[in-house]
Amino acid sequence: MTHVVRPARPGDLKHLYEMSKLTGGGFTNLPPDREALQAKLAQSEEAFARTGDGFTEELFVLVLEDIDSGEVRGTCQLFTHIGQRHPFYSYRLGTLTQHSRELARTFRAEMLSLSTDLEGSSEVGGLFLHPGERAGGLGMLLARSRYLFIRAHRARFADRVLAELRGVIDEAGGSPFWNGLAGRFFGMNFQDADEFNAVNGHQFIADLMPKHPIYTAMLEEDARAAIGLPHPSGRAAMRMLEREGFRYANYVDIFDGGPTMTAQTDQVRSVRDAREHRVVRTDGIDGEESLIATGAMRDFRCTVGPLREEEDGVVLSADAARALGVRKDARVWHIGRW
Repeated sequence: MTHVVRPARPGDLKHLYEMSKLTGGGFTNLPPDREALQAKLAQSEEAFARTGDGFTEELFVLVLEDIDSGEVRGTCQLFTHIGQRHPFYSYRLGTLTQHSRELARTFRAEMLSLSTDLEGSSEVGGLFLHPGERAGGLGMLLARSRYLFIRAHRARFADRVLAELRGVIDEAGGSPFWNGLAGRFFGMNFQDADEFNAVNGHQFIADLMPKHPIYTAMLEEDARAAIGLPHPSGRAAMRMLEREGFRYANYVDIFDGGPTMTAQTDQVRSVRDAREHRVVRTDGIDGEESLIATGAMRDFRCTVGPLREEEDGVVLSADAARALGVRKDARVWHIGRW
């Protein structure tokens, strides 16, 4: 493995900006805006520099680097406690049951209610892998590195973690869900609203979004059909989240209707089952293919490679040790690849 996940640095701005132009829209955590990306990197630098474990709203940006070429080929993000500075809005999909004795009929109506139920959760998001790298398990490395980061810094994260998946986007870059619901109240198309949110935040939602529940039967068919469905490119990500223990709990994104997946942090598989050991050798050539991480905060690094457990610690391959920058007696977190 010649790739490693590490903390983003200010010098990564160019790579992140170039990748942001490849997302295809609906990706608010990686906006194609240099100033917004620079602000994210500055916020991340502040989070990595902070000492202590007190709860606060922080953003950590990680990148996937090809250690041979030095190029950044992917990125992902972690938010420690969302909704502390600004409200975190979702739609909650619920059911209202009503009965008419005169008609002898019972009606069950689906309703979308604006909600801030998920405030205070941690969030894993912002995952994007360069289209030229979508093979060989690099998406898995990016996604699961976030959980080893949480495991190594557990006190900085909440007891619940969520992941928002991008919803259905049509060929023109529009959102059927947005067109059928929120777009009618905002006077702007999905692309403009998405870009505005990525750069300026959620306050305009609180100002203009209707506060009363919305009956889904009043929406157009394509808008209803999009509720809780991930973008086709996100189906593999949804399956990976489910393998980690995340579940769809009837919360959807207010912009595109994509599903919000939630889990108890300590029950996320890669958090719960990761183990810590001392490195005893770095010349191994066999072992279980594993996700391996080391270091705290700015020194965090994560890669994939063979790992073999022995009585007094673990043996790594030379390539994995090089990617992680570790020698004998270093401490690593690890969990098997699946």
